[in-house]
Amino acid sequence: MRVANPVTLPLADYKAQHVRFEVSGKVATLTLNRPDRKNPLTFESYAEIADIFRAANRDKQVKVFVITGAGGNFCSGGDVFEIIKPLVEDMDTDGLLDFTRMTGEAVKAMRAAPQPIIAAIDGIAAGAGAILAMASDIRIGTPAAKVFFLFNRVGLAGCDMGACAILPRIIGQGRAAELLYTGRGLGAEEGERVGFFNRLVEPDKLAQVAADFAADLASGPTFANAMTKRMLEMEWAMSVEQSIEAEAVAQALCMETEDFARAYRAFAAKQKPVFEGN
Repeated sequence: MRVANPVTLPLADYKAQHVRFEVSGKVATLTLNRPDRKNPLTFESYAEIADIFRAANRDKQVKVFVITGAGGNFCSGGDVFEIIKPLVEDMDTDGLLDFTRMTGEAVKAMRAAPQPIIAAIDGIAAGAGAILAMASDIRIGTPAAKVFFLFNRVGLAGCDMGACAILPRIIGQGRAAELLYTGRGLGAEEGERVGFFNRLVEPDKLAQVAADFAADLASGPTFANAMTKRMLEMEWAMSVEQSIEAEAVAQALCMETEDFARAYRAFAAKQKPVFEGN
């Protein structure tokens, strides 16, 4: 269940085997690329996604990620024949636990990566595909986007890959419970209304809107952006008092950066700051 092609640094030089992966300037785009089957995941693509985002912690060039799917769909989840069949027919308890822990590693790596992650979602995002969208920081959808946390429809619990922890924080406990208990689809308009989608755009504009959003974030104070992502993650488990203290420390660190000084000098000169991420 491991990738035979270890992720190399810098990420701009990495040649992915199981997803399409490109770096342009400060933005990396990871495309799930099996459009004939709505981009299902395999053991290998799960592992490669986790490895890419682990490597992102050490990469100096990439400041923002976009994750998307090819051919009008985001991701249909785990491949029925390449994953589900061996889970049912071939694996014992230890093997199943190895698998579920491995899938969770992808989400943990996405959340631990310092770069903001934008999910550009057209068509179906189901099962593990819904989880990858959920684990991203920003979600841009199209009117055709439909999200299914469908684990219970195949006899599994809704508590997969962090869904019971993360989804309620995006859309609220009651709405998350409904989706995880029933597996019903979350359509685009409802998804935007309840906060799952940050915005909806037409399919022919999705890639460009995501790229423009990523470029805008990448041109900003990227050290501060990474700190924002870290604090959003850490403060889930903190009291308000603890959060205020943690943010005081985080902000003091940001005040030591050159970007903060650049912003001051630009303001004083009535100019727009040009951030460099340090």
